[in-house]
Amino acid sequence: QVQLAESGGGSVQAGGSLRLSCRASGYTGSSTCMAWFRQAPGKEREGVATIYASGGRTYYADSVKGRFTISQDNAKNIVYLQMNSLKPEDTAMYYCAAKYGGVCDLRQIQYDFWGQGTQVTVSL
Repeated sequence: QVQLAESGGGSVQAGGSLRLSCRASGYTGSSTCMAWFRQAPGKEREGVATIYASGGRTYYADSVKGRFTISQDNAKNIVYLQMNSLKPEDTAMYYCAAKYGGVCDLRQIQYDFWGQGTQVTVSL
């Protein structure tokens, strides 16, 4: 099975930056999409960004457009989430996910494999 492991979370002040990494292992035979989701305390999990494994086309939630960038290194099976201009409302547990088949979107039910998450905390 595919295993996903996130890293790079931490605590930063508003306006700061963090770069999250998601390393895939096991059977990783060309996923259709890789994505990042997040869940803050008391809130539902929401999609943040997704990227097509082939071609690299990306889509973002409106709340992070212009601030976050998803990218990938297919040779190393790593997906990144560069987060700039962080805001307190970005505080959440961030999860990496992979999807096989279909189109890339930000609906969590559509994703087949998930990492265990990495915490991001943004203070004022």
